[in-house]
Amino acid sequence: MPGLLLDTLNGKRADKVPLWLMRQAGRYLPEYRELRAEKGGFLAMAYDSEAACEITMQPIDRFGFDGAILFSDILIVPHALGQHLEFLAGEGPKLSPPLVDADLDGLSPDRSRYEPIYETVRLCRQRLSSDTTMLGFAGSPWTVATYMVAGEGSRDQHDARAMAYRDPGKLQAIIDAIAHETIEYLSGQIEAGAEAVQLFDSWAGSLAPDEFERWVIAPNAKIVTALAERHPETPIIGFPKGAGEKLPAYARQTGVKAVGVDETLDPVWVARELPAGIAVQGNLDPLLLLSGSPALETRIETILEAFSDRPHVFNLGHGIDRRTPIANVERLIATVRGWQG
Repeated sequence: MPGLLLDTLNGKRADKVPLWLMRQAGRYLPEYRELRAEKGGFLAMAYDSEAACEITMQPIDRFGFDGAILFSDILIVPHALGQHLEFLAGEGPKLSPPLVDADLDGLSPDRSRYEPIYETVRLCRQRLSSDTTMLGFAGSPWTVATYMVAGEGSRDQHDARAMAYRDPGKLQAIIDAIAHETIEYLSGQIEAGAEAVQLFDSWAGSLAPDEFERWVIAPNAKIVTALAERHPETPIIGFPKGAGEKLPAYARQTGVKAVGVDETLDPVWVARELPAGIAVQGNLDPLLLLSGSPALETRIETILEAFSDRPHVFNLGHGIDRRTPIANVERLIATVRGWQG
């Protein structure tokens, strides 16, 4: 029997609201920090299927969330496309060579890098109860491209945005390659046991409207269409962070089953403007959860009320902050579970 989360992503409303948190498997948990101290660096753990499964399961074992999100990283795809990937302490991920001054054709793809990720999914699905949904994910092409072009993260995605204007043909080739690879990668996750998948577009908000249509909506629609043909029973969540007023167009044109909403949007507006029946996910501010403000419960209830007339998955507006106290997460869970809508 499908669980509450999977039913909700497929458009069914229920008396209870399912709950999971982006980055719920990670540094805010003491058990994660303990395992990382034992195992070593982030990338090594992502490619260690047993360790990655244990990390994926940690928040399920502790909190009983309705979904388990795969412990991995959006840069697995550029690594498989042939860029060298490393995570440097205090600096974040580095990809080389950066495509701002190198050619995609010069890379040597290696899809065997996906195999440990698929094994993590298989191991987790074996350990999860039938009513807990296994969630896979990948980065959306635009966000992944910003890292591939610059070789690292940046505040304004300058290199990729400049390439979009200066040499759109080169960026289009990069985006197309990422989209093709992402279809294969997510299909593999689904075949391994992922029951729903999310496309993270963390830097979608940096684009002008017409650029948003070309670099966010179009490639995501391509991915959704291809996955729907191969896996029609698997819902896809699209999360274009920072999309703002472009969110309804994204929802209509990509074909996703659910839309993730960041904390900058009024949930009342979102509920009114999104297409009828599409599931919505979000949108508590991670910093409100971090702060533990007395306003936490009030804001949670405001979000629950705003989305009470459509399928709703409670989540944050982005990933949980690593400094978030466990007690605040417990307050969040108690409020969502105890809400009488």
